[in-house]
Amino acid sequence: MTQTLKTKVLIIGAGTGGYVAGIRCGQLGLDTVLVDGGDGLGGTCLNVGCIPSKAIIHAAGKFETVARAAGGGTLGITAAAPAIDLSQTVEWKDGIVRKLNGGVAALLKKAKVKVIKGWAKFEDAKTCVVKTDDGEIRITAEHVILATGSEPVELPFLPFGGDVISSTEALSLSEVPKRLVVVGGGYIGLELGIAYRKLGAEVAIVEMAERILPLYDKALTDPVAKWLEKHGVELHLGARAGGFGDGKLSITTKDGEPLQLDADKVLVTVGRRPRTQGWGLENMGVAMAGPFVKIDPRCATSMKNVWAVGDLTGEPMLAHKGSAQGEVVAEIIAGHDRVFDPVTIAAVCFTEPEIVSAGLGPNEVAGRDDVIQSVFPFAAIGRALAIEAGEDGGFVRVIASKTDHRILGIQAVGQHVSELSNSFAQMLEMGAVLEDVAGTIHVHPTLGEAFHEASLRALGHAIHI
Repeated sequence: MTQTLKTKVLIIGAGTGGYVAGIRCGQLGLDTVLVDGGDGLGGTCLNVGCIPSKAIIHAAGKFETVARAAGGGTLGITAAAPAIDLSQTVEWKDGIVRKLNGGVAALLKKAKVKVIKGWAKFEDAKTCVVKTDDGEIRITAEHVILATGSEPVELPFLPFGGDVISSTEALSLSEVPKRLVVVGGGYIGLELGIAYRKLGAEVAIVEMAERILPLYDKALTDPVAKWLEKHGVELHLGARAGGFGDGKLSITTKDGEPLQLDADKVLVTVGRRPRTQGWGLENMGVAMAGPFVKIDPRCATSMKNVWAVGDLTGEPMLAHKGSAQGEVVAEIIAGHDRVFDPVTIAAVCFTEPEIVSAGLGPNEVAGRDDVIQSVFPFAAIGRALAIEAGEDGGFVRVIASKTDHRILGIQAVGQHVSELSNSFAQMLEMGAVLEDVAGTIHVHPTLGEAFHEASLRALGHAIHI
């Protein structure tokens, strides 16, 4: 028997865009139903992406620290050779996920959002049928928010299954593979490849581009490349992957030569695509922008009162973008005058070392003579040296207008620089000039002093260099 349900707002997808939209709708007094048929509350980010990957990366860092102490001592500390039971590490990671799942559920309940677990299929723009364990529910809504997220891209000649895995499976392995080959040298592949190298796996990376992390400028990625070289990670750049069988991955090298790479696991991380199939998007009559749902600055689609947020709407496919869009849409539905028009959306690679980029980079201002570029190395920052973060070539770079000193972009590479990303975004969002950063007393000793010094250097009077 099919139940019927009417609501003011219907949200499809419980990832960082959908659940945040739901909570904000509830706070604003809107009758809201959230349908989740995917990874669970929190979506990809919380369940099989951002959060669990950072947990595994953290554990890998701890393991590497002990391994260094066992391999001759570090900082005067010695230790016995470490061992890891990856199944226990994964169980610890799963515990974090469960705790956060419960937190999201509690927040949605507090906001009086009705959560339905099941797969939705739209019959038209405002009506969907949800198949649940208890039967079917037909839901009609005045407003629909699409937040279906994204999924890993599968290569036709390397289909997922068995020892060919996506990032999802890589976060739940029961043991560290002896030999891991990563296909794709973007941030997901490098984050996980580096983590497994720290855990003791032999790692090879196959990337079609001429260098790793091709979306970032070379100065930012060089410290990561140096770490990979120092730690014996095999790089095959300008190379193409082929088929996998009998524990060997076939590749074609940059020179066109065939090569076989031994692999216990092949991790394919060649990108993500919006999740547009299987839930009736084709019945909704919304316009598309290539593979993405087309939206305007209010996150409105071409169909009245149908909205879209998050990865479904295009690059950058980042969790914090989806959350911000979800808040905007909820407030618009409640009658507020809002648009989604950020100055910047900062991006972070949790590699070794970490990379942050916000605003314009050197590639975007190449050839312009109306900008200042200033770099300050972490090697000249006391805090960085005290935590062994000043010897990997890391730095903070500031790009600003020559005429009015308006900051146009900020980048950094180094250990723990992800924690500077919000400061970078805040300065850009507020329209700060170099003098704003220079005039802010930065706490000593902190890594953030490098941002201060880079701004001072752009003005011609850095102190510590």
